[in-house]
Amino acid sequence: MKHTDIEKLAKEWIVDSADSPANKRVQEITLRLVTDLCKAIEDLDITPTEFWKGLEYFSEAGARNELGLLAPGIGLERFLDMRSDEADEKAGLAGGTPRAIEGPLYVAGAPESKGFARMDDGTEVDKAEPLFMQGTVYGADGKPLPNAKVEMWHANTLGGYSFFDKTQPAYNLRRTIITDDNGRYAMQSIMPNGYGCPPDGSTQALLDLLGRHGQRPAHVHYFVTAPGHRKLTTQINIDGDKYLWDDFAFASREGLVPPVVRVSDPAEMKAKGVSKPYASIDFDLHLVVEKPTAASGIVDRAHFTA
Repeated sequence: MKHTDIEKLAKEWIVDSADSPANKRVQEITLRLVTDLCKAIEDLDITPTEFWKGLEYFSEAGARNELGLLAPGIGLERFLDMRSDEADEKAGLAGGTPRAIEGPLYVAGAPESKGFARMDDGTEVDKAEPLFMQGTVYGADGKPLPNAKVEMWHANTLGGYSFFDKTQPAYNLRRTIITDDNGRYAMQSIMPNGYGCPPDGSTQALLDLLGRHGQRPAHVHYFVTAPGHRKLTTQINIDGDKYLWDDFAFASREGLVPPVVRVSDPAEMKAKGVSKPYASIDFDLHLVVEKPTAASGIVDRAHFTA
């Protein structure tokens, strides 16, 4: 079938068949997707069996709550960030800390503190490397920004996240830090590990067929918000990780791999209240001003509710 014939058919199915007022945006997107899918079926000679197996795959992925994992795994979440970067640049909003994908594991409502937070529950201190992270949040004018909200979350030594990993207590390795009068934030935690897609899951099943692994490097997520500034969604990846530049979710970016300093001086260890060498990471965050004329920096998406 010719593409022009497919386009005519899809328009009849999606647009011309409407018996009541339609949501024009939903109509526009549905028409495009159905048209492109029909063209792909024609061009690739997709069989009915392949089509229905594809639907079964997405049904299973949805039932396993893996669509939020699949989206970064096939590059879609990274592509959305690339488009947002382009839009920000056109709107004159470049120059802040690079954005990075949110991923599917954020949970709202983490305990809040001023300036500093201890993020881990202490159960992995014997086997984990202590981690201290600190930095300054800067406003669009380049000055330190007091009372900015810094939300942070990361995995434990096994790559598990609290709430999703039921062996961890609520909000373990999740905190909200309000910057102090000097725009500073600091946290104490443990060095996270990277994680892999569930080996028996839908995402890994597709990655296997594509000849790809499903591993992520160790990383720490951030949401940063402040009045008058665009929300920053980003993450830092831990330098030296095996998968640092081979992230299945395509989230590794220049500017988001700060140096890791290993500290073994007994006096500094004592000052931090730890009994063994620790890792220290400095990471400053630079926000850009919010512009009413620019596309919103807020992404409206469902999150796990504690």
